[in-house]
Amino acid sequence: MELFADIIIDISHNKLDQTFQYRIPPELQNVLEPGSVVEIPFGRGDRLTKGYVMRVTDIPSCPLEKMKQVKGIVTDLVGGDSKLIALALWMRDYYGSTTVQALRTVLPFRQKASPKKKKTVVLRISKAEAEEKLEFYKKKHQSARARLLEALLEEGILPYEAVTGSLKITSSVLKTLEEQGVLTCESEQIYRTPAMLQRLQGEKTGQDTFSLNGEQREIVEAIGKEWDSCGFAQYLIHGVTGSGKTAVYMELIEMALLRGEQAILLIPEIALTYQNVIRFYHRFGDRISILHSRLSKAERYDQFERARSGDIDVMIGPRSALFTPFQKLGIIIIDEEHETSYKSESIPRYHARETGKKRAMLEKAKLVLGSATPSLDAYYEAQQGEGRLFRMTTRALGGSLPEVCTVDMRKELKEGNRSILSRTLSGKIGECLEKKQQVMLFLNRRGYAGFVSCRSCGHVIKCPHCDVSLSLHKNGRLICHYCGYEEPSVSVCPKCGSPFIGGFKAGTQQIEEMVKRAFPDAGVLRMDADTTKGRDGHAEILRAFGNHEADILIGTQMIVKGHDFPHVTLVGILAADLSLNAGDYQASERTFQLLTQAAGRAGRGREPGKVVIQTYDPENYALVCAAKQDYESFYNQEMHHRALAGYPPAGDMMAVHCASENQQQLEIAVDYLAKFIRQIAKKRQAVVIGPADEAVAKVNDIYRKAIYLKHKEQRVLTSIKNLVEQYVEINSGFQEIMISFERK
Repeated sequence: MELFADIIIDISHNKLDQTFQYRIPPELQNVLEPGSVVEIPFGRGDRLTKGYVMRVTDIPSCPLEKMKQVKGIVTDLVGGDSKLIALALWMRDYYGSTTVQALRTVLPFRQKASPKKKKTVVLRISKAEAEEKLEFYKKKHQSARARLLEALLEEGILPYEAVTGSLKITSSVLKTLEEQGVLTCESEQIYRTPAMLQRLQGEKTGQDTFSLNGEQREIVEAIGKEWDSCGFAQYLIHGVTGSGKTAVYMELIEMALLRGEQAILLIPEIALTYQNVIRFYHRFGDRISILHSRLSKAERYDQFERARSGDIDVMIGPRSALFTPFQKLGIIIIDEEHETSYKSESIPRYHARETGKKRAMLEKAKLVLGSATPSLDAYYEAQQGEGRLFRMTTRALGGSLPEVCTVDMRKELKEGNRSILSRTLSGKIGECLEKKQQVMLFLNRRGYAGFVSCRSCGHVIKCPHCDVSLSLHKNGRLICHYCGYEEPSVSVCPKCGSPFIGGFKAGTQQIEEMVKRAFPDAGVLRMDADTTKGRDGHAEILRAFGNHEADILIGTQMIVKGHDFPHVTLVGILAADLSLNAGDYQASERTFQLLTQAAGRAGRGREPGKVVIQTYDPENYALVCAAKQDYESFYNQEMHHRALAGYPPAGDMMAVHCASENQQQLEIAVDYLAKFIRQIAKKRQAVVIGPADEAVAKVNDIYRKAIYLKHKEQRVLTSIKNLVEQYVEINSGFQEIMISFERK
């Protein structure tokens, strides 16, 4: 029976987003499979090019006499992986993208960089033969050959660069001696090592093997008992800050390695990489590697090559590390799974948690999610019986959670303090400095750009239709980025009449200057986008603060996630309301998570910790629950609001993002698209919101709009997405419009 292969051409060609069918020659019929990389004749002149096998079938799609044949399997490139191909196809269908876009996301290691080679010259004859030839070369005045042979007699092996450099031997001399069997020129690929790992090489390993406490041991043993019998399994570890989730991760990874399997550990941001890598390097040595956005293309390629060849067993990195080409993947761990950085902003707009679950299912691996503040989505799944929930309620090294006090900034204003630092926080900073302890000041800037609030009473101007804050635009209008509702801005508070109403304007740099004036003898570090532009900017600041080279660290959310500084006894949270009033249905969830994580940085050493939360809305349930570190209460209240409004995870939601350089063309296209969506959504009883401007309506001269859909069932939104893709494809008016889909 003759077989045929549906092949997509090299994924570097964006316009070739379709499969072409080829005949499979007899010698490859038992070898070729989905995921294989093949060489095929394509286009005019049948030039040979690379392609990926999507499917093998016995049904031809065109007359056999017109069908070309697969030339062969590509063996000098990274090999295919049918499970990663299957993952890409699932991402294409679930998130909405072209096949090429999905493949280029999942298979980045195929964008091959030039390998780094180590070349050597090796003597291949005996010492006696070499000495005899040396005398001959000297007698014949063949000085170059004699010079090279003398050096080889002394060393045996010489670096190629030294031979052609200091010895001044030409390639023709080397070629002649190689043909005569005197020597060989050998080449060995060497991997580029990321700078972070280079600094750790030479350190002792096996140091991080302290005993697990009862809660940690219970989780490890429970997962271990199920490891070999259940195939895919999902677990959620809900552990308070400082409960020792990292130690559990290391034990689970060790469990995988002992079974000959490999592990992927996802962390949300590069800022979290440094401390994690140190701990894991101490435990696993050079069997680990890392990925992050600041690696060069060549360094990135080499880490994937090492994984593919079995040179490493553990990969640590942000969401892109999920696609590490391990052949025997046993476990995927997603630390701080609630973090928004796990969602991609480029097409396909995948989420690492959902995609990690799909990959674990394909690989029959374990998926472990961990957080002190689990996303409502993950916790809801666990409550519904999708996976097993573990709780860690105590700090691993003893001690209690920090003491939290909330400062009402409305009272501070009434009593004459217009500074961003409350008197309570200023006093506690002074106390810490006297005791030679450290302080972290967290500026909660997420969502700061838009909303308008009153500093006297805390009132925030919200959309009457969507229960999110209105965003202030430069034209003086307040706009909802879900439904498009707008109204003029205000100069006095509509609730209390105060003139102190507007947006928040202080940034980390202004706060740094203010702190230095208030505490001139304190060493101050600032960690934000400006101070971390360098290649290892995050790591250098964290290292300096960890070594107590500064007393106060000021920063945005990057300073409050996952770091462990034992000398930090005070955390000040400035402007807690900013993220609370972002124009997003997840604003309360994000705020609770940020504040709880920030509070968890204090008191992780021997000294007890204190946290000061500054707010204009101290009664808000998200702030109250964060101050108490009470996740269950927050979850129950937030889920009640989500259920009433039909927001995830009580229901499902999808955004259709549209963008174009031509504003008028975008307006017309989005109106047509919205009408079509409403027609098909009405039959399926789905809710359509918008179209409306995105939160940032114009970026790099690209105008952006969005349409939102809500329904109880995920499959209904998927069916609408599929119909929208078909509608866009057959209507030429959308050719200049960039359209993408996002699962909320």
